[in-house]
Amino acid sequence: MPRHKDAEFTGIGDVGEYVAPWWLPGGHLQTIYARRLATGYSLRYRRERGQTPDGDFIDLDWLDSSSDKAKLLVLFHGLEGCSRGHYVVSLLALASEFGWRAVVPHFRGCSGEANLLSRSYHSGDSREIDWILRSIKRENRRSQIYAVGVSLGGNMLLKWLGEEGANATGVIDGAVAVSVPVDLAAAAAQLDCGFRKILYTRHFLRSLKTKVLAKIATHGLAIDARALHRSSTFREFDDLYTAPFHGFNNADDYWLRASSKPWLKQIRVRTLMINARNDPFLPQSALPTHEEVSRSVTLDFPRDGGHGGFVTGKFPGRLEWLPRRVIDFFVADHGVNTSLTDEKAAPGFGPPAMT
Repeated sequence: MPRHKDAEFTGIGDVGEYVAPWWLPGGHLQTIYARRLATGYSLRYRRERGQTPDGDFIDLDWLDSSSDKAKLLVLFHGLEGCSRGHYVVSLLALASEFGWRAVVPHFRGCSGEANLLSRSYHSGDSREIDWILRSIKRENRRSQIYAVGVSLGGNMLLKWLGEEGANATGVIDGAVAVSVPVDLAAAAAQLDCGFRKILYTRHFLRSLKTKVLAKIATHGLAIDARALHRSSTFREFDDLYTAPFHGFNNADDYWLRASSKPWLKQIRVRTLMINARNDPFLPQSALPTHEEVSRSVTLDFPRDGGHGGFVTGKFPGRLEWLPRRVIDFFVADHGVNTSLTDEKAAPGFGPPAMT
């Protein structure tokens, strides 16, 4: 609900540079602890199923508003994420507080139900982003649309923005990418060894391998199930499944062609990139410089924050800084004038039919 019934939201003040609380030091703790703060948010989603052009489906979780003219936030989640992730609920709660609508499209197989095809989703699937955003725009022409991508979803979004260039300005009004592995080879090298392999990679692969094993049983995929079971790195998994079943020669070819970093100079939509320099998923040396991005891209690389963390305040902490930074960027840099007293939607207004 709006904070002030008769007010207009024109900004939330100077958010300032992110500063980690003293009691939460280091990128690993800042990454892991933030997930524990996802509770306490009571968002009421409305799920819609969209049919993909190739005969599959994705599920979209909608957060409605009282107005069909409200600003619309589209949030693309990270690897094996969903609409209940800590960065999702904290951002959507703030957007909803000011009367914005929001939608979280789940990548194939991430909504709690296996997708229909042998393929899944991957870090460079910008064509999936394209049809999702264009379908939403087609059914929401009266709304200003803002896209946020986190981690894998952020890489997909940035790649799409670069590929589309000026054409993307007719689809969305602004974008924010958070904790993005813009160089997938560098990210995989970081995650496939040492402590990170145990702490993060094993967690992701447990879920990914379960899904692919089910696809082997359902679709008879030509994958050595024993080799898949034994795989313990992203390189092994991507060589076995991601690359060959999504049009790439091998893991190296996939990481090279799917990375968003080479596309950053082609972006024409006003875009904010937020990456902590202590992100455990990407070495600081792989972050883009000002010379490697277009003038439409703003870089915000605080020293701390971890991967999608950015916890603030006294213990037990709050997920406040990132949502405020995102919304403030859209407001300040895109001339948003978000009325908190938007007129009510016409009866029967709903989300797009994703066809």
